[in-house]
Amino acid sequence: MSTDTSAGRREWEHAAAGVLRKAGRLGENDPDDAVWRTLTRTTLDGVQVTPLGLPGDATQHPAIDGRGAVDWDIRSLVDDPQTTPEQVLAELEGGATSLWIRLGRTGIALEQLPQLLGEVLLDVAPVVLDCPEDPVGAARAYTELLTAADGPAPAGSSLGADPIGAGADPAQVAAEIADLAAAAGVFGLTADGTLLHDRGASDAQELAYAVACGVAYLRALTAAGRPLDEAVRLVEFRVAATDQQFATIAKLRALRLLWAKVLKESGTTGRAHVHAVTSRPMMTRHDPYVNMLRGTVAAFAAGAGGADAVTVLPFDAALGLPEAFGRRIARNVSSLLISESHVARVADPAAGAPAIEAFTHDLAAAAWAELAHIESAGGVAAALADGSIDERVAAVAAERRKQVATRKLAITGVSEFPQQRETLPDRRPRPAGSWDVAAYDADYEAMRETPAAAPVFLATLGPVAQHTARATFAANLFAAGGVEVRPVGATGSVDEVVSSYDGERVVCLAGTDAAYAETGPQVISALRAAGASYVIVAGKPGDLDVDDSCAMGVDAVAFLGRVRKELGS
Repeated sequence: MSTDTSAGRREWEHAAAGVLRKAGRLGENDPDDAVWRTLTRTTLDGVQVTPLGLPGDATQHPAIDGRGAVDWDIRSLVDDPQTTPEQVLAELEGGATSLWIRLGRTGIALEQLPQLLGEVLLDVAPVVLDCPEDPVGAARAYTELLTAADGPAPAGSSLGADPIGAGADPAQVAAEIADLAAAAGVFGLTADGTLLHDRGASDAQELAYAVACGVAYLRALTAAGRPLDEAVRLVEFRVAATDQQFATIAKLRALRLLWAKVLKESGTTGRAHVHAVTSRPMMTRHDPYVNMLRGTVAAFAAGAGGADAVTVLPFDAALGLPEAFGRRIARNVSSLLISESHVARVADPAAGAPAIEAFTHDLAAAAWAELAHIESAGGVAAALADGSIDERVAAVAAERRKQVATRKLAITGVSEFPQQRETLPDRRPRPAGSWDVAAYDADYEAMRETPAAAPVFLATLGPVAQHTARATFAANLFAAGGVEVRPVGATGSVDEVVSSYDGERVVCLAGTDAAYAETGPQVISALRAAGASYVIVAGKPGDLDVDDSCAMGVDAVAFLGRVRKELGS
């Protein structure tokens, strides 16, 4: 079916409307074109994402200067304080093409850097530093190693200083870092948007913060006497890639547009060098193997969005310090995407797709508006100091938390399809402060860490075929909050339900609306008489005398909190 004509559009609307009417999402009298309103979703930034991109949606948008048809850099994060030189070599021999080394209080001791990199060919493998407490000291140590290497540092190497992220004055760091970076031919400063992402920022807020940091670094470098063109070449960006595939592709493309606009307004040109890292907040402690899927989708989106370097965090990273298996799988994700799926073969593969083009430019516009808020406060350092950035991020984080609570934003393995009695992999604890993130599943995780003291009696009405849908829904919902259920199974009478009851304080009815109307009141009355103190119905309560109910769209966190309170948890 063609959608490049009005006839094609009407054909699609009619077909989509038919499906939505069957699902009860459109009324019989609603016009077909109501599908746009029904299926369009709004992001946390207020960007409307339509269900279908149409030719002409992005005809006025300029081209994006992306990575090009080259492989992205597979960048391994090395942050275990006990990392050995042999393990560093294993990362490179196992598929990594560069190293991102975290030094200092939350990583590896700075004095260990020479030994750690002693066997690494520094003229072949790019190294990116991350040392918030002493970026200049780390830069000196690394550049001394580069001086002794057989050749110049390879492209992508970086001193990684991020004084704004570390809470320092960029003017006090930029000049010395710039001297060291320029002499070594590497990047010097990193505008790290993941720091805001980890606190719950939206995509536009993360982009605006990263660009604002980039602007601050350009100002500091030029104030220290560096020509603007040279200063531009010393700054790189780091942003998070999530399992929201299209949003991540749009975010990376939007970052390039934003930086190009900043440079144009400044009277110069340049290309943003982007390091994408799979999101920390999206990772879960429970059912952690699902993190492999999240990381794969995020890495694909980062690569398709034009990231120059991609770090896939190991699936067990949220549990503690990752082990060799998790690190190997993380490296292999990019290797498979590049070498087997050939994702890197196409320069900017999303270019020309109307939906992605529109999403990219709408997101860039939202981020530009956020950047205006930051600049109006006096720049990123001032906006951090006066709390305006934190206030705006907190509002977005609260809205996301609400969406997770109502399962509008589902988290597989946690809020959906949880494993009740899983055995989590045992990992060594991280250094304090090295994983300070606002995890998206935090409310569920808190309940799962302390399972409920008693089960819920699941009073299933009728044969399995009739009650299984609501019984499964309820059981999964309870499991998301660490609450076990004890189901009855197939029943044919009120007596069969009540005879299976074993004194549980909380009971939940699960059956069809017809079963509720026919036997619901009798079952509830009998269970209350037998000792049940809190009765729930799966579905809409109607006229039933119940204390609570659960259905699609319920605030699951609040509901589970009430249930756990009744259970004495």
